Amino acid sequence: MADQPITIDVWSDVACPWCYIGKRRLELALAEFAKTPGAPRVALTFHSFELNPGFPVDFEGSQTDYFERLRGIPAAQFAQMQERVIGLAAALGLDYDMDAVRMTNTVKAHELVHFARAHGKQAEMKERLMRAYFMEGRHLGRVAELAALAAEIGLDPSAAARSLETDEYLSAVRADQELAMRYGIQGVPFYVLDNKYGISGAQDPALFLKALQTVAKERTTS
Repeated sequence: MADQPITIDVWSDVACPWCYIGKRRLELALAEFAKTPGAPRVALTFHSFELNPGFPVDFEGSQTDYFERLRGIPAAQFAQMQERVIGLAAALGLDYDMDAVRMTNTVKAHELVHFARAHGKQAEMKERLMRAYFMEGRHLGRVAELAALAAEIGLDPSAAARSLETDEYLSAVRADQELAMRYGIQGVPFYVLDNKYGISGAQDPALFLKALQTVAKERTTS
């Protein structure tokens, strides 16, 4: 057991601003944890969670339009919410451009993450997609755009496009979502450490670090 990596399973959506913030905070904790003498390796796996599975691929309007018209959140209130998120992201080196965000259905983006996982590049794909969505205004609902992003991290764009067009990994996306339901996960980001401890939300790096240290200590005393 001691030589086995600590597993962290992460449920998130590429269109979730808190998920990107949580990703950076977890990475800070992982970097600090790695400095501990004898610290176990950590194996990170990303799982699919669609915040809005019924959302159209092409949405006419901005995020403000969506939240005001369809969610009933006044524009002024939404602007305050956005300002807070942008500030927290900036503190982590993430330059969110919320005005450029192209809202879309994210199921194909989730399928692409699974495709990348099968080719050993899941982490790189997840990072590239989130950066593309929140900082570059890329359209993550379109196969051609997703294939181009796959190519940027060294994957075969033609193979990626074929995979998306044939729904090769749609069943894997659905399996992730079903497992989330069994765990009782209702929001993201959500983290499961070593199949034992659940952490909800984009928590402070110190909390992630403490959880990792707890798991490592349990391994040495069991």
